[in-house]
Amino acid sequence: MAKPMTKTQLVAALAEEMDSDKKTASGALDAMIAIITREVSGGGAVTLPGVGKIYCRERPARMVRNPATGEQISKPADKVVKMTIAKALKDSVNG
Repeated sequence: MAKPMTKTQLVAALAEEMDSDKKTASGALDAMIAIITREVSGGGAVTLPGVGKIYCRERPARMVRNPATGEQISKPADKVVKMTIAKALKDSVNG
């Protein structure tokens, strides 16, 4: 498996794709991350065309097991961020 792209590499690739400098690309990436974070943490969802949908889902309270002791513990309800991958991206990876 290849190493994941770092933020620096992503900014450089974005700047090249936009025919812009790295400072502008970094600002655009940071703004996009801030918008996604604000929307998802507020209970909404963000669809990135051709990539997928990022959303927040609530998990109910449940019983979990401590793997070290085997003790059953009650875990309160919480939220988790999920992403559904777009069919176009799945097809491009598998095709």
